[in-house]
Amino acid sequence: MTAADSYSYGPYHEGPDPLAPPLDLRAALADIGREVMEGSSPRSALEELLRRGTSGLPGLEELTRRLWERRAEISRNHRLDGTLQQVRELLDKALEAERRALFPDPADDARFAEMQLDALPSSTAGAVRELGEYQWRSDLGRENYRRIRDLLGRELLESRFQGMKQALQNTTPQDVEQVRQMMSDLNDLLAAHGRGEDTTGQFAEFMAAHGEFFPENPHNTEELIDALAARAAAAQRMLNSMSEQQRSELNELLGQAFGDPALAQQIAALDANLRELRPGEDWESGRRFRGEDPLGMGAAVEAMQDLGELDELAAQLAQSYPGARLEDIDLEMLERQLGADARVDAARLAELERELRRQGLFERAPDGSLRLTPKALRRLGEVALRDVVGQLRTRKGERETARAGASGEPTGASRPWQFGDTEPWDVSRTVRNAVLRTASTGSATVTLDVADVEIAETEQRSRAAVALCVDTSWSMVQDGRWVPMKRTALALQHLISTRFRTDALELITFGRHATTVEIGELTALEPVWEQGTNLHHALLLAGRHLRRHPDAVPVVLVVTDGEPTAHLESDGTSLFNWPPDRRTLTTTMSQVDSLAKLGASISVFMLGEQPRLAAFVDMVARRSGGRVVAPDLDGLGAAVVSDYLRGRRR
Repeated sequence: MTAADSYSYGPYHEGPDPLAPPLDLRAALADIGREVMEGSSPRSALEELLRRGTSGLPGLEELTRRLWERRAEISRNHRLDGTLQQVRELLDKALEAERRALFPDPADDARFAEMQLDALPSSTAGAVRELGEYQWRSDLGRENYRRIRDLLGRELLESRFQGMKQALQNTTPQDVEQVRQMMSDLNDLLAAHGRGEDTTGQFAEFMAAHGEFFPENPHNTEELIDALAARAAAAQRMLNSMSEQQRSELNELLGQAFGDPALAQQIAALDANLRELRPGEDWESGRRFRGEDPLGMGAAVEAMQDLGELDELAAQLAQSYPGARLEDIDLEMLERQLGADARVDAARLAELERELRRQGLFERAPDGSLRLTPKALRRLGEVALRDVVGQLRTRKGERETARAGASGEPTGASRPWQFGDTEPWDVSRTVRNAVLRTASTGSATVTLDVADVEIAETEQRSRAAVALCVDTSWSMVQDGRWVPMKRTALALQHLISTRFRTDALELITFGRHATTVEIGELTALEPVWEQGTNLHHALLLAGRHLRRHPDAVPVVLVVTDGEPTAHLESDGTSLFNWPPDRRTLTTTMSQVDSLAKLGASISVFMLGEQPRLAAFVDMVARRSGGRVVAPDLDGLGAAVVSDYLRGRRR
């Protein structure tokens, strides 16, 4: 590297930005889980995440908003009569110069010429047509009239062939003849292709002769037709967007393009061929333009193509068709319309969708629907438990302890020592930490520091049989308690499955009836309008679970926001009454007594402030030796987990 060498810095163009932050799949899954727990299907939750986006990553909704802003900007700022206006200005200049040249001439020919000019039609197209055979005396007038014909020719060709206006900036008769020959050869090629002939060789000859007219560089006849049809359809939509008078005048003017009516005829033949070959293009719609900036034909066609692309992108971003994927979005088109940032955002959204699917967080149910996998449920449970632990840490008068049990039996795991820990040291790991630390400093002497100390975790070997009964009546949904209830169940299930694997957890939901569910079923459970809070049935199922595990510590946890309003009759039917029937309360309390005989105390987590509910749960706690907790919704998970840990230590 010499002193003369220098570095240059610029945007990174070879794929994804290597310095971009990694996708936060955990946060994305948490968002999806919240939507699922609120009653959305996993597919709908994924679509909602992609629509809304994540922190730092705009979603499809934001990209669509920018599309519609761009669309409104085009139609609000422009109008389509730019070519007509330019022709009118050139015509006025030509007539003014001609009249100035005729005025000083006293000859009768000059007066006759003035009469010809005075008798010109009021319409621009009619005046240009009438002046086709006029003998100009003014050089400036003649030049402006020639410029009108050249302008019309260039705009006509630009409306069908991109870049033609610049290529023909200084038109010569030879250029016009070359264009005429190209048009003739092109129509012959399209006609042969329309008849089903093999045009491979003919296409190669055509591109060899006229390739400079096609910057798109098509590789075969089909690609050539695609490019031409898209532009021709945009030109037709431009005409459709004009008023009837503007459209008629422009069509008449185009017959004067380059002073050769045959060119307009060739363009008409080209449009007819393309309509037949690509009937699926949009040839019929129009737009309303209400701006002040006049566009020439070429620029107007570009604007119509932009609007067409914006509509196509909006459909792609809507993802409303069967089998839609974000990979369907045309990133090049998106960058062309909204810039490089939009392309990056769409690509990262597609990567997020792809990674969520690739990570195995979704699976197909037997009925073909999409559902969360056990892996996804574990991650949701981990997030829910982490939130609960965070709340437990901040509780006044409590300190965190990582002791998994009280019997002092090692689990094989260790953790750094903290002030107040009483567990035995893990000597081998402590010494290893000291060796690694001192070796990293270059010291030849190994010293022991308090930061090196690790302690061995222990585990309580006693088991617990846990029944978590959660109220799924409509009032839980109506009062915003649906998602906190599910997050509580997720946290408890994850805690038991990871730290207390010998415990047996039963999840029981109760509304008009009670039923046992898996955590995946509870997570995806949708709200159902039904009347009834059948705690009696839930406690029956809880008792059955406890009897299956007679050697375990019984723990019954009930989350509810209403007193019992239903119970099971002897024939299995559910009887509902409001206000609660005395038989419902008596039957429910008899089941509380049955659980108490099994040694189970019932902890009730009361989500409500109704006096009747408070009186009922107090009675349940007294009869079972349990307790009543009235947490707020944010503290529900922490309250349930804390009570579970307290209960299993009995």
